[in-house]
Amino acid sequence: MTEPRPFKDHFSAAAADYAAHRPRYPAALIDYLAGLAPASACALDCGCGSGQLSVPLAGRFARVVATDASAAQIAKAEPHPGVDYRVALAEDSGLPPASVDLLTVAQAAHWLDLERFYAEVRRIARPNAVLALISYGVLQVEGPPAPLVEHFYYRVLGPWWPAERRHVEEGYRSLPFPFAEYQAPALAIEVQWTLAELLGYLDTWSAVRALEKARGRAPLDRFAAGLAAAWGDPGTRRTVRWPLALRVGRVEAPS
Repeated sequence: MTEPRPFKDHFSAAAADYAAHRPRYPAALIDYLAGLAPASACALDCGCGSGQLSVPLAGRFARVVATDASAAQIAKAEPHPGVDYRVALAEDSGLPPASVDLLTVAQAAHWLDLERFYAEVRRIARPNAVLALISYGVLQVEGPPAPLVEHFYYRVLGPWWPAERRHVEEGYRSLPFPFAEYQAPALAIEVQWTLAELLGYLDTWSAVRALEKARGRAPLDRFAAGLAAAWGDPGTRRTVRWPLALRVGRVEAPS
C-alpha cells in the first residue's frame, strides 16, 4: 500500500460559512440508503463537514458517527443528540471492526486516498453493509440568473478549481469503486433561495477563495452586481437545484 497522502484542507478557513450556507441532503436520499442498509444501528458519515448529511441520517439510525479531518469543520457542526462528531481521517476512523451498517462520503470522496479508505471500509463494515459516495455538481438556478451562474462557474472560476473537482463534475464515475454496485435512483437537492442565500453558498467554493487570493474581490464583486441585476427583488426566492450523483455498493461479507 502506498504512503498516506497529506490532507488537502480547502475548507477549514471557511468553516463558519460552510455551516451556514451549504445545503442539506433530501429525505429521499436518506430513505433510499437506510432501506439498503442491513440494519440501522450505526452509520458513519466520513468527511462530514458541518453535518449536512450526518444530521438527516440521525433520523433513521440509532447512532451516527460523523468524522472530518478538519477540526474547524467539526467545531462548527450542527449539534444533534444522535450524532457523535469526531476529528478523524476517513482512512482511519478509529471505529472497531465490523461495527457499521452504512458508510457515506458526501461531496468529499475526491479528496480521499481511496486505496486506504476502501481498506478501512472493509475493516469496519458489518457483513453486507452499504457504502455510498455522494456528489452534486453544478447547480441549476431558475430564471434569468442561470446563464450568469454558469458563466461564473466555468469561465471565471474555471482555472481556479482544484484538479480533483473534475471527479465531482463526472459524478465520481471515473473513481475506482470495487463493490457490488446498485443502480441508484435519480435524486436531487432542491431549495428556494434568496439572492443573499445563493451568494452565501457560492462564497464557500474553494475556487472563489483561490481567485480572491490571487486577484482580490473585484472579479467576485462584478459577478455579484450582475447577478443582483438579473435577480430583481433580492427577497425573491428562486429554485436552486443540484442533481445528485451516487455510487452505492454492498460491502459483501467475506466468503
